[in-house]
Amino acid sequence: MSESFSDTIVYVDESGDHGLNSIDPSYPIFVLVFCIFHKRDYVQTVVPLIQEFKLKHFGHDQVILHETDIRRDRGSFAFLKSKQHKSDFLNELTDLVQKAPFTLISSVIDKQAYRQRHLTVENPYHIGLRFGLERVFYHLRQQPALTHIVVEQRGKVEDNELELEFRRICAGENYLHRPLPFELVFADKKSNSAGLQLADLIARPIGLHILKPEQSNRAFDIIENKFYRNSRGNKHGFGLKRYP
Repeated sequence: MSESFSDTIVYVDESGDHGLNSIDPSYPIFVLVFCIFHKRDYVQTVVPLIQEFKLKHFGHDQVILHETDIRRDRGSFAFLKSKQHKSDFLNELTDLVQKAPFTLISSVIDKQAYRQRHLTVENPYHIGLRFGLERVFYHLRQQPALTHIVVEQRGKVEDNELELEFRRICAGENYLHRPLPFELVFADKKSNSAGLQLADLIARPIGLHILKPEQSNRAFDIIENKFYRNSRGNKHGFGLKRYP
């Protein structure tokens, strides 16, 4: 590994849409998650866990673990229409997430509240990105080397806007008012990336926990202890940033 690169890598995914014009009353939030992996853990533990899981359930490793497809028993996950198969599959998948070593940072934007409080509104994805990058930097502040932030491609216009915003934030337009040693990497939507798939799997459970905190949510219970926390063990405002 080049000495110019940090020993961590960050994978980012989302839950909900970032639109503010038409807000879904059943899911009026936008969630952006940042999964921070030590590269050694990623290569030696995370990737093998996911490969073994796929080979067991599908016989090959080309299936993309996508939360929406799993939830809707769609495509490669049509066999989950059997209640028992689905229960066993989800239990194993939850155990996999529990075993995967990573630190979690998440931004949750309440779109309705945000729109009501501001005359001029900003793209919720960009807000969540800024909050997340600030906290990733703070978590990794002992590492001045370059850290790669991997996101999924969404379309040429959106990707260009995201890259521009990313560069602004890293140039110093952030709460810390200092440059951030990050570089953006776009991954194809069909990219078979273990890190992106894990980020995809945990984004919606965070959103559901925020919307319905009293509802049983085993997936959230499993990732609860992975949130970045301050010295007092508090995740709020650190690993979990809610806005406004």
